[in-house]
Amino acid sequence: MSRITSYFKSLLLIEMFQGLGLTLHYMFKPKYTIRFPMEHIPKSSRFRGLHALRRYANGEERCIACKLCEAVCPALAITIDSAPREDGQRRTTRYDIDLFKCIYCGFCEESCPVDSIVETSIHEYHFEQRGENVVDKAKLLAIGDRYEQDIAAARAQDAAYR
Repeated sequence: MSRITSYFKSLLLIEMFQGLGLTLHYMFKPKYTIRFPMEHIPKSSRFRGLHALRRYANGEERCIACKLCEAVCPALAITIDSAPREDGQRRTTRYDIDLFKCIYCGFCEESCPVDSIVETSIHEYHFEQRGENVVDKAKLLAIGDRYEQDIAAARAQDAAYR
């Protein structure tokens, strides 16, 4: 009996008409379209986007060149070189992140003991020239300086979960 019913279902194209009925059902409902440049999708405060290096309130960079973020990075996207300063403290001379290699896992952010490297909520960035995918220390500090208030607000909102 089931062979006969399946034959008639295939002959009468019942599945196709069910699909067309579903299409007609949704055709007249309101659409869920977001007009991207003008409207933005709400993001979590834990969203991981473009990296930034932070500074202390006195303007000194936070990174102490412990190289934990370089060691924990599973994609080997971070490169750090360090040297001692005049006052004896060790600081970075080179801090590069290859954004093509980075998988935005957040391990670098979690491993940093001084909360120096963070991942911001910036997801709208592009590259126009070859080599711009490698973000150096000066660019990372500039991103951190520009978005410090947003970064601090997101960190304060997320502090209860850390």
